[in-house]
Amino acid sequence: MDYPESYELVFQSSAVEDDAVTVHRTAQSGAGGHPVYEDDTGIVRAEISDHGEVRMLASGGHQHLGAPMVVREEAA
Repeated sequence: MDYPESYELVFQSSAVEDDAVTVHRTAQSGAGGHPVYEDDTGIVRAEISDHGEVRMLASGGHQHLGAPMVVREEAA
């Protein structure tokens, strides 16, 4: 299976604009067997299937994991 190198995850924010985070594919796989993606800080982590289904993964304690409203494949 050929997975994209990166995605943009868009989260609803209480601010005027929504928050967009770019995540990049890692060498890890999640529990569902799909690649794990993370942002440059390693804080935002998600397993993303080939159908664009997202499972947010905790990178530390006390995280509130909200699901993104939109998942967009990043252009190469």
